[in-house]
Amino acid sequence: MTTKGSSYKQIIIPMGSNNIKTFMSSLNDHVVNINQALKNVKSDVIINFICSDYRGLVLVLNKVVAQSDICIISHYVKNTNNMNLEDIQDGHLPQSKLYLKILGLLYLLENTNTVIRRVCEQTFRVRIRGQK
Repeated sequence: MTTKGSSYKQIIIPMGSNNIKTFMSSLNDHVVNINQALKNVKSDVIINFICSDYRGLVLVLNKVVAQSDICIISHYVKNTNNMNLEDIQDGHLPQSKLYLKILGLLYLLENTNTVIRRVCEQTFRVRIRGQK
């Protein structure tokens, strides 16, 4: 399974590099234990795999999670042995904002082969502001 970019099927748990190394040293046990904790509360969420990056841990799940599932996972990670609690933040979904920037619009006048960009841009600006 591969993912590209941010997905709401991921949880990011920010932490320092020492905590990442400690957690990743027994990764298979942690995956099994977290999945068991989620199963105990009758959650349908399953962790597919865990990887690390510069932010901390990235947990990839089988579906989009609820806040209660994020709390269970964060609680487990914070209660793992040999972890510095001051260096672990609460888990959260990826926070990605995408913007669409319109560079220009072309407008083809009827019965001609000329393209007027300015007319369309002015019309577009007026309609966005709610004016007609």
